[in-house]
Amino acid sequence: MGLFKRMELVVKSKANKLLDRYEDPRETLDYSYQKQLELLQQVKRSTATVITAKKRLELQRVKLQQNIQKLDSQARDAVNAGRDDLARLVLERKTNNTIEIENLTTQIQEQEIEQEKLINTEKKLSAKINAFRTKKETIKAQYTAAEAQVKVKEAVTGISEEMADVGFAIDRAEEKTETMRAKSAALDEMVELGALDEIGGEDEIERELRKMKTTTGVDDELAKLKA
Repeated sequence: MGLFKRMELVVKSKANKLLDRYEDPRETLDYSYQKQLELLQQVKRSTATVITAKKRLELQRVKLQQNIQKLDSQARDAVNAGRDDLARLVLERKTNNTIEIENLTTQIQEQEIEQEKLINTEKKLSAKINAFRTKKETIKAQYTAAEAQVKVKEAVTGISEEMADVGFAIDRAEEKTETMRAKSAALDEMVELGALDEIGGEDEIERELRKMKTTTGVDDELAKLKA
């Protein structure tokens, strides 16, 4: 594997971890729900457009049908007037209108089929969105509850760690207290046995020698004064 490929994998891995850390599934669900609603609105607008187009075609067909009735009347009038040529021209227009009506009818039928498809799509999509919304709210509630539980457990864990530190401090304090008490008891025992006097004071021989030195010094000074 090349260096750049490995770097790309590392970057993607880090990015995924970062996204996973900061991604809130509740926001993701709400965003997905919003996009589905937008799609539903697009389907509704498309349905409305098809219905509008069909209505226009139907209006055109009605006008042509009314025009055919008028042309029939004109053709009869022309025949009665002995104007077969004019009657023929009117009937040609009627034929053209009839063909246009047939074409419009075909287009209207196609629009009706498309309208039916869009309506079915809208119903199915609406049902899916409603189901998704229910599921979304359930998942959000579960996530919120789980998040709260995690925070509580983290808090409890932190308290436990702090209590462990406090317990350790108490143990150390008790240990030092016991050590000091033992030391105090030992000193009391040494005082009772006179060990401290022997360590810190002078014994009888040392006192006599010091006394002799002091006396000799005084005698020497006195002899000097008498000389």
